[in-house]
Amino acid sequence: MSGRWCLAGLLLLCAFGAQADERVMVCFNYGCLAQAEVVYDDLQLRELGQIFATAADASHERAAIAIAIGRLLGWAGKQSPIFADRGGNYEDGGVNGMMDCIDHSTTTTRLLQMIDAQGLLHYHRVLEPALRSRLLIFEHYSALIEEIDSAGQQAGAAPQDGRRYVVDSWFFDNGQPAVVMPLARWQAGESPDGAQQ
Repeated sequence: MSGRWCLAGLLLLCAFGAQADERVMVCFNYGCLAQAEVVYDDLQLRELGQIFATAADASHERAAIAIAIGRLLGWAGKQSPIFADRGGNYEDGGVNGMMDCIDHSTTTTRLLQMIDAQGLLHYHRVLEPALRSRLLIFEHYSALIEEIDSAGQQAGAAPQDGRRYVVDSWFFDNGQPAVVMPLARWQAGESPDGAQQ
């Protein structure tokens, strides 16, 4: 009898140690015209946890976020047409799975919310996407995070742009780390190479 109880206890421990799959809708074909559900399994979620495990401060957490978003989009590309997405808007050639900044900002925000729900964000909170507009002819959206203080800066507190960062996966091909940069620099038109757009 005791052998059965040990086996039952072991199975129970394994069940509680395993994470449930996470499901996220990814947008593509510009303007979120199409969406596909992707599933992140236990192994992928554990790998995600390892990416954040050594983030000892906000700066390291932003570096982890950049890597994690690239990894999550790469995995999503194995289950959806977004594997064909190329950086920017002009290299896609009209293929199924191309993503504009609306697709990227929406999807990246959803991924950040999933990361947060996994309990992996300790120094940032996820905000609604940001918009920059240059000369009223070029609008660009990006996911947005805000650094929180050690006391967990209360929701509804006055916004502090110096503590806000865009998480922009639009600049590079699918699966590459996202760009994480201060909101003010991004709104001024800065690109990952430091050039102005």
